[in-house]
Amino acid sequence: DQVKGVLTLQGDALCQADVNLKMPRNNQLLHFAFREDKQWKLQQIQDARNHVNQAVYLLMNRDVNYQFKTGAEVLKLMDAVMLQLSRARNRLTTPATLTLPEIASSGLTKMFTPALPPDILVNFYINLNKLCLTVYQLHVLQPSATKNFKPAGGSILHNPGAMFEFGSQRYEVSHVHKVECVVPWLNDALVFFTVSLQLCQQLKDKISVFSSYSNYRPY
Repeated sequence: DQVKGVLTLQGDALCQADVNLKMPRNNQLLHFAFREDKQWKLQQIQDARNHVNQAVYLLMNRDVNYQFKTGAEVLKLMDAVMLQLSRARNRLTTPATLTLPEIASSGLTKMFTPALPPDILVNFYINLNKLCLTVYQLHVLQPSATKNFKPAGGSILHNPGAMFEFGSQRYEVSHVHKVECVVPWLNDALVFFTVSLQLCQQLKDKISVFSSYSNYRPY
């Protein structure tokens, strides 16, 4: 009930975001949206696509009449393709760990109109087949409270109580709100990655069996 909104994801770009946030300390309702001239690129999807493109290149950069000469040559190719497919899948299943100063200095903070209040941080990321939005509410640490200051390291999700320094000010996370929604085509992509890796492994297994025969040559 604290965070509600509508996001529009087209490929690797968040092209619209309209978010309402209810502040728990005073029930004030904040509204912020992407500027009309702005889009936010999701690096995870870009990276996954680049790895897929590299896998396709590895498979297609031979003449159509090329014939593999040894089973080892096929195994080497499959290993390279599977490495790219695994990296692509991992980019969707493993969000990047960020420190709170990295989130605070991200260009994402400049995407919104009206501008985000200084005590609000936001982050978008992909986790498996879901698009996730995290909103952090902060409070300024008074000088008397900084004797126990311990800056938080990198994390996918920071918990209340996490501290950090940004600019000349020290902050503590007071509330964390996370909302997520399933993106069907991301679910399809993960299924296709799994099937593709299985097919590559099946080919490797067959090559390994037939390569045990001394007179075997692939055709």
